Amino acid sequence: MSLKNKATLFLVATPIGNLNEMTTRAVDVLKNVQVIACEDTRNTLKLLTHFDIHTRMISYHNFNEEESSEGIIKLMEEGKDVALVSDAGYPLLSDPGYHLVNRVIEEDYNIVTVSGPNAALNALVASGLKTNHYLFYGFLNAKSAKARKELEELRYFPYTLIFYEAPHRIEKTLKLCLEVLGERRACLARELTKLHEEYHRGNLSELCELSDLKGEMVLLIEGYEKEEEEIDQEELFKEIGELIEEGHKTKEAVGQIAKEHGLSKNALYNDYLKHNNKE
Repeated sequence: MSLKNKATLFLVATPIGNLNEMTTRAVDVLKNVQVIACEDTRNTLKLLTHFDIHTRMISYHNFNEEESSEGIIKLMEEGKDVALVSDAGYPLLSDPGYHLVNRVIEEDYNIVTVSGPNAALNALVASGLKTNHYLFYGFLNAKSAKARKELEELRYFPYTLIFYEAPHRIEKTLKLCLEVLGERRACLARELTKLHEEYHRGNLSELCELSDLKGEMVLLIEGYEKEEEEIDQEELFKEIGELIEEGHKTKEAVGQIAKEHGLSKNALYNDYLKHNNKE
């Protein structure tokens, strides 16, 4: 990576539960920057103390993003490197940092990501749900009416859905998901990388029966799967024949009917020829 001869903002992922997840590189970066901007100085202090890091901390959270971003830009103007961390995992993912990153981009300073743990990906790969395509949504709105609207917009999304949820809302959220999305396979992961890490896998209706759930939650739900339409092959051949009678060439007629029903043109053409030969 080629860096400009300017100050750098490091986006540092921190442990989501187990302190051993902290990488050597992350420790080195936090020791060598001039300032660490953190979501909660009390939580970050515990991490820094554990790794014997004594770098100056400043507060950067949802309620002071704009003001703090300008302060960080001034520090970078002075040539100071800054690390941004959240309480756990990656900054910006359901955590503050979006405004700062865009200000740093505007001012043409360096941005470097320091890799580390992520609860959504940890849960995804162990969920048993499809991993080739997925949507990380984060937190649904805390208000039920707005959360319902969000789920309705996601109802026909075909990829695995990943949500974060607070323990005091999880039972309500599970029931709402079942009501809006319908019965689907799902996985609820809690306390990832911690002593009491746990996965609950099953249908949404089964997860709704869980109670007294505590800790940080990741909820994964399989994407929408379109029910395959049962197609009468004789009816397809009849439709092709009608188009041919209207003057279409056989391949054109087959192509049109295949497109209308979402079928393979070549496979339908071969089946049609075999059907005619039998006759």
